[in-house]
Amino acid sequence: MTTLSRRDFLKLSAFALGNMAFAPIKERLNLFDDRMLVRVATDAISVHSQPNDEARITGQWYRDDLLTVYEEVTAETPAYNPVWYRVWGGFVHRARLQRVQLLQNHIQTNLEEGERYLAEVTVPYTRAMRYTKFYGWEPLYRLYYESVHWIDSISEGPDGKLWYRIFDELASVPYFVQPTHLRMIPPASLAPISPEVDFLDKRVEVDLSTQKLTAYEYEEKVFQTIISSGLNQGNPNGIGLNTPTGTFNVREKMPSKHMGNGSLASDISAYELPGVPWTSFFTEAGHAFHGTYWHENYGVPMSHGCINMRTSEAKWLFRWLRPVHDGPQLYRRGYGTTINIFYS
Repeated sequence: MTTLSRRDFLKLSAFALGNMAFAPIKERLNLFDDRMLVRVATDAISVHSQPNDEARITGQWYRDDLLTVYEEVTAETPAYNPVWYRVWGGFVHRARLQRVQLLQNHIQTNLEEGERYLAEVTVPYTRAMRYTKFYGWEPLYRLYYESVHWIDSISEGPDGKLWYRIFDELASVPYFVQPTHLRMIPPASLAPISPEVDFLDKRVEVDLSTQKLTAYEYEEKVFQTIISSGLNQGNPNGIGLNTPTGTFNVREKMPSKHMGNGSLASDISAYELPGVPWTSFFTEAGHAFHGTYWHENYGVPMSHGCINMRTSEAKWLFRWLRPVHDGPQLYRRGYGTTINIFYS
C-alpha cells in the first residue's frame, strides 16, 4: 500500500481539478460546474489556519491551480479588502485569486470569410497552439477566464478537430484555441449605453486617494466603483508605474488588447497579457481603463499605470464612454469622454 504525503495529495487534487477544465466533451455541451472555483493568479499563495495574514501557514498553492471555495468569509483585515475564502486546509485571501467557471460552449461553424468575431474565454484557462512547418504544433499563450479575443476563422487543430483561429494584433503569427472554451459575444450585449446624452454631459472622475471611479451624466452619478490604479513607483526600465493626474479625453477603444510585447517565447509569469478586455485609452502613452483577470485586490494601487477594473464593470464603462463603439471593429478612435484624475 502506497501512502501519499499531504503535499502529494494537494498536487494530485489540483491536477485532477485542472484536468476537468480541459477534458474532452463527449455527448454534452453547455456543461457547467456550479461550484465556486478560484484560480491562483500569481506565482504562489499561502493557505492560513485562520483568515488572517499572521495566522499559521498550512500549505501553498501555485499559479493556475484551481481551488474549490467552501465559504466566503469577511474578516477584520485587510480593511480595504477583507474577504477570505475557506478552502481545503484553511483560508486564502482573495487578492491574487480570480473567480472562474467551467462552461463549455457550442462550436460556431458558420463563420463568414473575412469577418472577425469577438469571444470570451469561459474556462479557467485554455492553452493556445500555433503551427509552423518546421516544428509542427506548439503550445503558446494561456488564455484566461474573461479575457476577450478575435476569432477570424475555424480550421483543423492539433487533435484533428475544429479549432478557432485567433487574430492577435500584437503577435506575429495567428494561433488556435479549442472552440468549446470560448463563447461568442452577442453584438446586442455591446450596444452603446445612453448614446443620446450630449458629449459635454458625460464625464468620469477618478479619485486616486480613495481608488474610486464615478461616472456622471448631467451632474448625476450613474455609475461608481472601486479600482486599482498605478503602483506609483519606478521600474528597472526607468519608466514610472504611476497613473497620471489631470484632465484627459478618451482617445481609442479596443474590446480586446494584447498588452506586453507580443513575445511568443514568454513563460506564464511574464508580463504578457493577451485579450485584455474592454480597453479604453485616455493618454498617448497608453494609459487605459480595462478589465482585469489577474487579481481581485481593488481599492489599492496594483497596475503598471492603467486603471484596473472588474471585467463586467470595464465592459459597462466601455459601452458608456465616447467615442461610440458599435460594431465588429478592432478599435474605434476619436475625441471622447472627458476624464478627470486627481488626488483628493
